Amino acid sequence: MRAAIAYSARSSFRPRYHANDHSRDTVVVELHDMALTDARGLETHLDREGFIVAAQHSAVTDFADKAAVEALYIDETRALLQQHTGADLVVINSPGVLRFSEKSSLAGTLDNSLPARFAHVDISDSTAAAFAAQATPPGREIARFAHYNVWRVISSPPQDVPLAVCAADSFSAEDLIAADAVFDVPGKPDWSFEGLVFAHDPAHRWHWFSDMTRNEALIFKTHDSDAARAHNVPHVAFDNPTTPPDCAPRSSIEMRGIAFWFA
Repeated sequence: MRAAIAYSARSSFRPRYHANDHSRDTVVVELHDMALTDARGLETHLDREGFIVAAQHSAVTDFADKAAVEALYIDETRALLQQHTGADLVVINSPGVLRFSEKSSLAGTLDNSLPARFAHVDISDSTAAAFAAQATPPGREIARFAHYNVWRVISSPPQDVPLAVCAADSFSAEDLIAADAVFDVPGKPDWSFEGLVFAHDPAHRWHWFSDMTRNEALIFKTHDSDAARAHNVPHVAFDNPTTPPDCAPRSSIEMRGIAFWFA
């Protein structure tokens, strides 16, 4: 399949993007027609391509129920990451973020609830190190840490706006551009950290997983302190040209976690 992937143009200024008010974004978006491989049946690896899809039934029946997410899904996500990374400790360092494709009446009604429409990596190396330092247990020496994003579809397949991930072994560090990720919650002061946006190269290998269900999760890496392993995975929401016009709008929940290996 081929689809339009939204990249960031290389520019002379530092880009900025916002969780809610995208009219304030300064990212210059370039659309490039790219091949996307359905990764169903492929043997991808978190330390090679940087992403996998994993089966997991969730006990949560309503992901809009914040109490249920806090009581059940945080522990489920921690267990899923522990299972697939073999880490000594996993810390979930963000609440569940619900997102909806623009066809949904809920799109944009919650904090940070629109799809991520240009390719990016959630955190830069410096942000990853700072977040890991904040989460490190007192008195423990860390041999390695890695950040992961866990993305689960909670609407019925097919997905009109799936998530695409770029294989970590198909791009270079020069394709990543430091940018300010600004969290602009209405009624509260803006706050930000450094993220990364992604510039185009025809060598990039993009993948997606067709017809995802709520009983599986896409796990992808956003940082690894071990330079010998996949470092990070750019990702982006894209319009799926194969879906019928009357399909249900995509709904999803995202969690982020840090895995630690002790010395």
